[in-house]
Amino acid sequence: MALRTKTALLVGLLFLLHTWGVKAQVKVEMEDRVEVTLGTAAEIPCLYTTDDGFGGLIIEWFYLDPAGKQHRIYFQDPTMRIEETNSQFTGRIKVDVTPSQGSGQVLLRVLETRLGDEVDFICLVKSLTDGNDQGKTQLRVFEKPAHPIIKSVDKDIWFNNEEPVKIGSCEAKNGYPRPNITWYKDNTPLSNVPNEVSVVSQVATGSSGLFSVESELSLKVVKEDQGSEFYCEVNYQIIGGFGMLESEKKKIRVSYPSDEVNLWVKSPKRDIKEGDTVEFECLGNGNPQPLVTFRNREMVELNAINNVLELRNVSRLDSGLYECVTTHIETFEEVVGNTTLFVNYLEPADVSPEETLTLSQGADLNQSCNALSSLKTHTVWMKNGVKVATGNILSLRDVVYDMAGTYECMVTVPQLVGMETSAAFQLIVEGSPEISEPQSTSLEQAVESTVVLTCRARGNPRPTITWRSAGSLVDSQSNVTEDGVLSWVNVKVSSDLNVSCHASNTNGNVETLYSIKAIVPTTASPTTTLATVVPTTASPTTTLATVVPPTDRPASTVGTVQSDTTDKIPRAGGSGVIIAVLIICLLLLAILGSVLYFLYKKGKICGRSGKQDLTKEKTSRDNIVVEMKSDNTEEAVLLAVNGDKKSGDQ
Repeated sequence: MALRTKTALLVGLLFLLHTWGVKAQVKVEMEDRVEVTLGTAAEIPCLYTTDDGFGGLIIEWFYLDPAGKQHRIYFQDPTMRIEETNSQFTGRIKVDVTPSQGSGQVLLRVLETRLGDEVDFICLVKSLTDGNDQGKTQLRVFEKPAHPIIKSVDKDIWFNNEEPVKIGSCEAKNGYPRPNITWYKDNTPLSNVPNEVSVVSQVATGSSGLFSVESELSLKVVKEDQGSEFYCEVNYQIIGGFGMLESEKKKIRVSYPSDEVNLWVKSPKRDIKEGDTVEFECLGNGNPQPLVTFRNREMVELNAINNVLELRNVSRLDSGLYECVTTHIETFEEVVGNTTLFVNYLEPADVSPEETLTLSQGADLNQSCNALSSLKTHTVWMKNGVKVATGNILSLRDVVYDMAGTYECMVTVPQLVGMETSAAFQLIVEGSPEISEPQSTSLEQAVESTVVLTCRARGNPRPTITWRSAGSLVDSQSNVTEDGVLSWVNVKVSSDLNVSCHASNTNGNVETLYSIKAIVPTTASPTTTLATVVPTTASPTTTLATVVPPTDRPASTVGTVQSDTTDKIPRAGGSGVIIAVLIICLLLLAILGSVLYFLYKKGKICGRSGKQDLTKEKTSRDNIVVEMKSDNTEEAVLLAVNGDKKSGDQ
């Protein structure tokens, strides 16, 4: 009852205002277009200004159908709000009004937008005094299409077709508004060109209203299209601009005949030598590769696999011209490619004049080594693994025994690794014997001792060694060594004597002489003498010197003879005289040291404590006693320093 009263009062007020002729000013502002993605909510604002307060306004929303007819979907006045039923927007719109002093905003929200929602919306604002205004906004709905799918022709395309042939198709599904497709070849866009390029597009609309576009590209193919990349680009509208999607890239196979053939050596990638395996490869410029046949210089066909010809263990006889041949598919003419093969060679080395050469000592030698080659060679002469000369001529002057042996010439080709040959010859040197000089030919040996004398000789023919002493032959022993003969004798020394070593062969003889001096031992028998130095006064130390003189050895030698393969020159034994002299010197030094020590203790040497007593009596003669003991007697002899003798019991 109260609502009706208020409504009647408001109607009456409006009637009075209208009767009085008072009209309020209303102004509406709206955006030209609102864009939204399909399925999301769209917000359409309506801004207004008025002289009346908000309570005196009437707000209405309309949309225009494709025929231009206006349909109301919402009404609001100061007393009520009404959403029209039986509309495509029923249940999917909300209207929010935000008033302020003299102005306000009316926001229309369309939920879960559909493709049919893409219409013009009208906002009408009226005042109670007949002042009104309206605005219009276009709603745009977008949907991004699926990624494009490209399909190319899965077969070879012959290059000289008179009309364009199909290259492939491209499809973009479920986009809104309708997307556009552009074809590209190697990043260059293609467009319709009569008799060269044809692009045909078809558009399909699904039940959802979304568009699917399929485009087909046809092209007049040329040889240069082999390997070209084709792809399609889809352009579509999005909120605020445009979007773009690219398909994967596809290559087409173009078939065309060869008009040129190339033949080359595939391996090895260097100069070719005898014994190599050589591979030829032949390719034409057609597609696919034509089948080819190979021919040699005698026009004999050669077996090949996959356009590759293999020649194993080639020789210089394989050098020459090689061809590969194919037939033009249109003209049936032969298309030929060729190349020339050259096989380098190095013949076996040959030494001249002979492989075994015998020369006399002092002769000269010029030995040549030759190996015929297609390339420059380098020759080295080796003996026992050591380089002795370079060049193909080996020159030896005034040959001696040391120059005999095996010489090898090695011929190599620096330009080609592994290209080498060799030959050898044996040098034999003939001459009179040579005796190796011993370490000493003058010896001193004790009487009744035995000395071993050695003699080494070499020569060609192998020399014979004999020993003589006092004009008579001496029994000897000998061994054949690698480079000669080693002989030795055992000589018993009884007196001074000379022993000669005589070497001879058919070319001459030579000898060397040993002189042996017999030494009589200074002691009758091999004894050991003990010398003891004993001071007469108390001494803090006692010096004991023991000397063992050499005994007479019955077999003193001048060298050592070992096995057949080892022959060292014997060394001379020690002399008895020299040893005796050394013993006497050591004894004298011991006595002198004892005397000096004794004088030092008695203060007889200047410098003791910085003073010396010159008034002291002379030291008694019995200050120092030397006791000589012999292994053959228990008797002791005491010698005074001044040389006087005293009995052992004093």
